[in-house]
Amino acid sequence: MIRSQGRHVWIAALGLILGTPHSGFAEPPRAGRIEANALEPLPLGRIKPTGWLKRQLEIQAAGLGGCLDEFWPDIKSSAWIGGKAEGWERVPYWLDGLVPLAYLNDEPALKAKVKRFVDTILEHQQPDGWLGPIGDAAGHQPYDPWPLFPLFKAFLQYEQATADPRVIPALLRCARKLDKVLDQTPLSNWGKMRAADLSTALYALHDRVREPWLIDLARKAFAQSYDWRAHFDDFKFTGKTQGKFELDTHGVNTAMGLKYGPVRYRISGDPKDRDSVFSMLEILDKYHGQATGMFTCDEHLAGRSPSQGTELCTVVEAMYSLETAIAITGDARLGDRLEKITFNALPATFKKDMTAHQYDQQCNQVVCKREGEHVYVDNGPDSNLYGLEPNFGCCTANFHQGWPKFASNLWMKTPGGGLAVVAYAPCIVETEIQGKPVKVEVRTDYPFRDAIEIVVTVPEPMTFPLELRVPEWSPPLMIEGTNVTVQRVGPPRNEGAGYQAMNARWSGSTVVRFALPSEFRLYRGDHDSVAVERGPLVFALPIGAEWKKLKDNPIFADWEVYPTTPWNYALEIDPANLAKSLSLEQSPLNASGSLFSVDAAPISLQVKGRRLESWKIERGAAAPPPRSPARSDAPLEELRLIPYGCTDLRITEFPMLVRSSGR
Repeated sequence: MIRSQGRHVWIAALGLILGTPHSGFAEPPRAGRIEANALEPLPLGRIKPTGWLKRQLEIQAAGLGGCLDEFWPDIKSSAWIGGKAEGWERVPYWLDGLVPLAYLNDEPALKAKVKRFVDTILEHQQPDGWLGPIGDAAGHQPYDPWPLFPLFKAFLQYEQATADPRVIPALLRCARKLDKVLDQTPLSNWGKMRAADLSTALYALHDRVREPWLIDLARKAFAQSYDWRAHFDDFKFTGKTQGKFELDTHGVNTAMGLKYGPVRYRISGDPKDRDSVFSMLEILDKYHGQATGMFTCDEHLAGRSPSQGTELCTVVEAMYSLETAIAITGDARLGDRLEKITFNALPATFKKDMTAHQYDQQCNQVVCKREGEHVYVDNGPDSNLYGLEPNFGCCTANFHQGWPKFASNLWMKTPGGGLAVVAYAPCIVETEIQGKPVKVEVRTDYPFRDAIEIVVTVPEPMTFPLELRVPEWSPPLMIEGTNVTVQRVGPPRNEGAGYQAMNARWSGSTVVRFALPSEFRLYRGDHDSVAVERGPLVFALPIGAEWKKLKDNPIFADWEVYPTTPWNYALEIDPANLAKSLSLEQSPLNASGSLFSVDAAPISLQVKGRRLESWKIERGAAAPPPRSPARSDAPLEELRLIPYGCTDLRITEFPMLVRSSGR
């Protein structure tokens, strides 16, 4: 027996769920059968970000994310709202991120912007049911299905947040028209490659109305789709795809394709579909992987060099694919990958006030300039500039979904009538369990600190489980709390990520505490280079940066960034004894601004290294890292590494020095 704030709390069971997905939610028999999700996402607004995550969303709202409709023609004057500018993907992309941003921030001005666009689109639904323009002045074909995929996702989120009664009927009318369109003109181009996004939206619509024809439409979309599982079962693109500019090597398509198998599993019932995401990630890591958990694509798959780029659209679409796949599979390993991408690749590709973004980021990013030769497969010279729409405007419209959807998917419901942690970040969850209101507050500065505190508040004594994700790099949780001590029971945890389930009788407000400590790890990169990891964070050497304004935009500006400090170092590291080679330092946390900035980095590592004068810039980027072990007669220096997401210019993948006594 244990106590919480004067009330008894009985821990009925504390066990581990390892290596096997949740069994899923039972559904009533019906035509158009669909496999249940292993975890149930919560409706938009049930999870509210707090702490550093809330500040991150507020920064996004004050930056490009909340302002595009005020000055960017592709939103301000879009054909979606009666203008003459692009009437294809950019408004749907923007709404898909702006809707959750507005409602998670509970920001009246942003909500008003969302409502204006939603009202206009609904009020101008075509007589045949189609939503949006039928072609546009930019030359996009009439009845192109692709823009509807993000539009459906945006409208379904809006309906969750507002209960607007117009949304579901409008989507059903549009889906009926789309069904006829696909009979006449099967999916092609972007729609063919991205069919899983349409099916994801159709499943969600089906969950609302239980119309079997929606599942039949999803089957039709998959029958007309590009088969990403088959693509990776016979993967041919094992190097930089120079001269191969097809949709099957396109980075954003590939990121969206990560969820293809799990999404198809819901109608195929084939476990190989469900599990295909893991082999896809393994193959991408092997041939195109980066230390951030992402893969190269500038614009197409580009090999493992840390100087190749990764498109911002690819980052946010990979996050969404993982969030979708986590709900379907219930597999904790995907939560590890989601955190790694979110805490590293996502924040690194923005100016820290989010008034500018890059099209491509580089793990070894030593200069961002327009002039001269560039290393990309086929992207242009503006690609790693920080600006409004460097290279191409799709990322300008689409990046908005990254942070808000991450916040919206931090927790999900379990088949056992409880809640599971998908990813750790400060938030408040307000939902119903057993028909009663339950509040769960996560108080933490993770990933910058190890400690996590969860406060569970119930209106009367209740019993339900919390399933806490244990990352692959963490030991089993030792849970303590206010008058609560819970010892782990059951068999020892195997290697790999899993869930540690705490089934408790809750009463009043109960506080549970635990930590996610981690040892240092080495990521093995291109040319035997290494990157340093701890927990979900990747560490990089920040390079002094001189920001040069290229031009002013109606709001904000475009920038080049030039290095002002040396970057070409090899590290003195003993892989067998990382604790001896590296030391951890913590700084006070910035209480008001972003923690993802060079000056505010709340955690850093100290390591020794030597300059490698032969390692220089080639084709506008750092040359591939010299092979390890590298030799240098330069003096040994103390280097400070900070979280990758805090950097602007950086070296992430380093050569290792020949081991010696040093000097």
